[in-house]
Amino acid sequence: MHLLAILEYDGTDFQGFQIQKNGRTVQAELERALVEFLPQAERKTGRVKTVGGGRTDAGVHAQGQAISFQLTWPHALETLRRALNAKLPNDIFVRRIIETPENFSARYTARGRVYEYRVWNQPERSVLRTRYAYWIPEALDVTAMAQAAQRLVGVHDFSAFGTPPRDAGARERRSPVRHLRRAEVARVGPEIIFTFEANAFLYRMARRMVGTLLLVGRGVMAPAEITSVMQRQRRAGFAAPPQGLTLIEIQYALENGA
Repeated sequence: MHLLAILEYDGTDFQGFQIQKNGRTVQAELERALVEFLPQAERKTGRVKTVGGGRTDAGVHAQGQAISFQLTWPHALETLRRALNAKLPNDIFVRRIIETPENFSARYTARGRVYEYRVWNQPERSVLRTRYAYWIPEALDVTAMAQAAQRLVGVHDFSAFGTPPRDAGARERRSPVRHLRRAEVARVGPEIIFTFEANAFLYRMARRMVGTLLLVGRGVMAPAEITSVMQRQRRAGFAAPPQGLTLIEIQYALENGA
């Protein structure tokens, strides 16, 4: 069966999603758990290869990460979901598993991705929010940041904010052009939430856009100067810390609504 799993995880104790030689990763934990569902003779040497829809960095969280994989499974998919969750560590949880067409890829079939970045904008820090938000005690101009964010929307070369991935074996990186469909900044109680939706993101693009918008919020940069950053006439801001970033959704066009 060709399957798609939608999962969430707390990225605090992971070195990112993608398997690495050193360090704990989400993908490695998933594949380790999935091996348990192979026939007994294949469990020691076999592997269930997964493809992730988004390559989140170390410390970045996910609410709607997606992985595609193949597995022979004769029972209901809800039974597989529950059994898989029983074998996964407490900081990963599978929300849904659905069957997909044979040519489906969690990465290449995706039509869009949505990220949120949270800033705890209060004079005093919150112990309970430390893992999931970036604490900034000084007042920030949300209106100015929202105006600046609108200048990011559209089809642009976003290389000022990040680098495109390099596929295995490829000599050159892929195009840095992305279609940012939505860029919003809003205060919700004690937090400021940055929301970005695009067809795809460059490496650290979302975090560096946040860092640049924070310069606007602090009055260091005018909203209109975001255009100068995109044109490489002015340097972008720092990459905001990873704990504030969450992969909210990966968008697909499937008949079953995924």
